[in-house]
Amino acid sequence: MPDSTRSDAAKGRPAWAKDAVFYHIFPDRFARSERVAKPDNLLSWHSAPSEQGYHGGDLLGIAAHLDHLVDLGISAIYLTPIFQSASNHRYHTHDYYQVDPLLGGNEAFRELVDRCHARGLRIILDGVFNHASRGFYRFNDILENGPHSPWLNWFHIDGWPVAAYEGHKPANYRGWVGNRALPKFNTDNPQVREYLIGVGEYWIREYGIDGWRLDVPDQITTPGFWEEFRCRVRAINPEAYLVGEIWHAVPEWLEGDRFDATMNYVFAAAVIAFVAGDRVSASLAAGRSYDPYPGIDAAEFGGRIEQLLATYDWETTQVQFNLLDSHDAPRVLSLARGDKATLRLATLLQMTFPGTPSVYYGDEIALAGTRRYDRSYRDQDSRRPFPWDDESLWDREMLDYFRRAISLRHAHPAFRGGEFHELYAEERQYAFVRCNAAETLLVVVNAGDDVARISIPVHEYFDEGTTLRALFGDLAADVVGKGRVAVKVPARWGGVFLG
Repeated sequence: MPDSTRSDAAKGRPAWAKDAVFYHIFPDRFARSERVAKPDNLLSWHSAPSEQGYHGGDLLGIAAHLDHLVDLGISAIYLTPIFQSASNHRYHTHDYYQVDPLLGGNEAFRELVDRCHARGLRIILDGVFNHASRGFYRFNDILENGPHSPWLNWFHIDGWPVAAYEGHKPANYRGWVGNRALPKFNTDNPQVREYLIGVGEYWIREYGIDGWRLDVPDQITTPGFWEEFRCRVRAINPEAYLVGEIWHAVPEWLEGDRFDATMNYVFAAAVIAFVAGDRVSASLAAGRSYDPYPGIDAAEFGGRIEQLLATYDWETTQVQFNLLDSHDAPRVLSLARGDKATLRLATLLQMTFPGTPSVYYGDEIALAGTRRYDRSYRDQDSRRPFPWDDESLWDREMLDYFRRAISLRHAHPAFRGGEFHELYAEERQYAFVRCNAAETLLVVVNAGDDVARISIPVHEYFDEGTTLRALFGDLAADVVGKGRVAVKVPARWGGVFLG
């Protein structure tokens, strides 16, 4: 692309993302529709997840429950992979142009996109472009034809015969982190680059998706790959939202030429470590790519947040993908060993912080995990089916809490674009303001086990004699005096005030 075109296509973050609240769905476990034909050998819907078994969730099942999302206050959906695959998580792609038939195929996806857009919901897909699968046509041709295959240069083959299934032999081709089920593309090959970027363009152009979440993008080291991907996708939809799955603070990836945001596990780890404290399960947190353990106090939490906010420019910070948990990480409830106050406090912080919040499906009803923490099972713990037909498993108070917290964010522009200033960070209590020209909002969190009465310095933001009005959390505050306001906060609770 000419330099001028490349520069224009790379500019700016999509304005809509700043105002969005995402809902993150693992399609096999969200909802089944009778309109999608099912094979016989499926797991029962309420059975525990397994590494290889299918529960049979599909895209029309998602479409049938859009009322739930809209009622919750959701405005955008992120779907984990939906393309044809021989895995329930579908990160082993067979065909990048075909939606998996178990999910309803391409027509079901078109219906879902149309129905989402009619309800004002955006939708982004998971792009797995670092690696394919053994069933991907071109790699399968190599398995069939060996060194005679015309597709050899699409992958990194080191020897013959290719040991694709012989686990007792070393893998003699490159895979993602050595996984022989996930052969890595050779993106230095121009044909491969054109194919993958063409996939990115196709679903934007032909189906109208609103962006991509890009899987393990740091594993693609070909110079210019992601810059070209961004330019060509944004040339079709200048407001496409591009999120990279990078677990650490990486400012060089968010300078306007590759991604708009990362999956902000740095934020998630800090929030969980603070609000859960010593409740965090050390075994479940061990070996993860983020650090929600050990617990931290308010001062350390404030330091982590300050460092995070200083890492990126303000435009980027406002669209960072602020998740708390995901299909790749333990649910907050699991990490906190079932403590629901942790989930409530984390959600309050998530909905009042700068960035784009993402709710993982089922958290709004306190969906339980299996509580099995062995390493071989722990990722399945966060992928349980949504119990649509058994509302006795729903925590209605939690659902109401999520609705009100999301509604609060939508109702107050200062939470979406206002300045952020920490005011208080001592022991287990933390307070900050979000403010713009029209409003100033005070957020107070007590992560401690005892009632706290704290005196917060607010002289820069509220005039003497101001009575703060509680918007969320049913808290009471004294009148502002001598530049401070006293607030009494119950144990493991938080709230929001408007001046």
